[in-house]
Amino acid sequence: DGKRLAVSMEVFVDCETVQCTVDRLAEREAQPTTGVVYDKVFARHWDHWKDGRRAHLFVVDADGSNPRDMMQGMEADCPSKPFGGPEEATFTPDSAGLVFAARDGREGEPWSTDFDLWHAPIDGKRRELTADNPAWDAQPIFSPDGTSLAWLAMARPGYESDRFRVKVMDWKSGKVTNLTEGWDRSPGHVEWSQDGKHLHAIAGHLGQRALFEIDAKKGDVKPLIDQGTVRFAAEVDGGWVLSMDTLTSPVTLYRLSDGKREPISRFNDARVAAAAMGEAEQFTFKGWNDETVYAYVVKPANFKPGKKYPVAFLIHGGPQGSFGNNFHYRWNPQAYAGAGYASVMVDFHGSTGYGQAFTDSIGGDWGGKPLEDLQKGLAAALERYDWLDGDRVSALGASYGGYMINWIAGNWSDRFRALVNHDGILDDRSMYFETEELWFPEWERGGTPWEVPEAYEKHNPVRFVQNWKTPILIIHGALDYRVVDTQGIAAFTAAQRRGVPSRLLYFPDENHWVLKPQNSIQWHEVVIDWLDRWTK
Repeated sequence: DGKRLAVSMEVFVDCETVQCTVDRLAEREAQPTTGVVYDKVFARHWDHWKDGRRAHLFVVDADGSNPRDMMQGMEADCPSKPFGGPEEATFTPDSAGLVFAARDGREGEPWSTDFDLWHAPIDGKRRELTADNPAWDAQPIFSPDGTSLAWLAMARPGYESDRFRVKVMDWKSGKVTNLTEGWDRSPGHVEWSQDGKHLHAIAGHLGQRALFEIDAKKGDVKPLIDQGTVRFAAEVDGGWVLSMDTLTSPVTLYRLSDGKREPISRFNDARVAAAAMGEAEQFTFKGWNDETVYAYVVKPANFKPGKKYPVAFLIHGGPQGSFGNNFHYRWNPQAYAGAGYASVMVDFHGSTGYGQAFTDSIGGDWGGKPLEDLQKGLAAALERYDWLDGDRVSALGASYGGYMINWIAGNWSDRFRALVNHDGILDDRSMYFETEELWFPEWERGGTPWEVPEAYEKHNPVRFVQNWKTPILIIHGALDYRVVDTQGIAAFTAAQRRGVPSRLLYFPDENHWVLKPQNSIQWHEVVIDWLDRWTK
């Protein structure tokens, strides 16, 4: 009704007023000591040390007065840390309360993915809506007529890459329908249509990020846009306004009407026109177990037929991720195209957008199926495209891709001229005790290192350091608390001690990603220089 705002503020859970948090922070600042005491993990998360505060949702009057903590006493954050946003909360249709997603952090927070939906009336008692689901519930959104609540829900606790289903609750009766159990895709965003008869979902799909329409009663699904990467879409005047990008175009706003797509925004036109880019093509090959695997190849800029080009073999992170048809400001193959390289990118077993079984298949097998897919994918690309120079190939990866670089260094050591490892795991066992979100290694390895030590050693790169011989560039950020910087330093030490040509690029002010523009430029200059040194 426009009379109130929902805002999120960092407050101490036991404080009954906002002023209480303000006063306590001032008291801390005045203390002459700097030591911080922790009684439980998380002590730190992603790239920040915890200070005891939580992100709580408040309702305030439209003039900013009368703040009320809708999460009073909850050891929980909304938006969730570190990547949550306003999609995790919504007003009820009568404006009398909020529905929000949060994880109760009183016990086992670092090894739990049990986010739940909560209904918090402004004048009433908060209640849990999804207590029967021990896995992830997210993104509540009401239908236009206010009668139904839709949200995304996983089924398996402790697994952050399980498939999101679309569930719908009749708001009056509380009856819940699992609308998309039979649809083998995992949407990352869902919206209601204007008439409430459909839901629109954006999900990874065969190397694209597609827009789908879901019948709100039957659950039938059909694709509306299945090429490129759709970031957001909204119905407008019988058509669509959407933002999307591809391997050759940054994110652009479009109007879609009668099947015709017209650009609305032109902010990047001059930059795109000035940049030499390489053409992109998707191909498939037979990977592990003769199953179909998808991949992309991007030509060098200013490609000349008959000439052979060195190859940048890019390995995506996650590992439940994808090198899709998108234009990103990190790990963009056009950066290599502009430097005279062809790029090859394989969506190996474990990648998303190819069905949940394909995603699940990497569990407990990080160095198995994916390595075989990478080996067969590179061979297939070299056979298919005669302008790729198979004698001048470098492999690069970050996060899981960095892990794979370390694994390749010890288990495929004679294939590449050079390697680049950004934020990669060297020692799987020590990684468990250094990281913060413990549900991830516990799911991937089937337990803790003391319960299943063999699982942490099976595909542990540190076991094969004696085989390292390929020149390797190692990059790490000091604020990376997901894969801690000691993993990168250890890899550099191993390479140096082995006498392998190696270099360390260390960022004291970056986390798991390099986000500052000047640092990004430096990153690319150092990486391209390393490739040039060994493959040009």
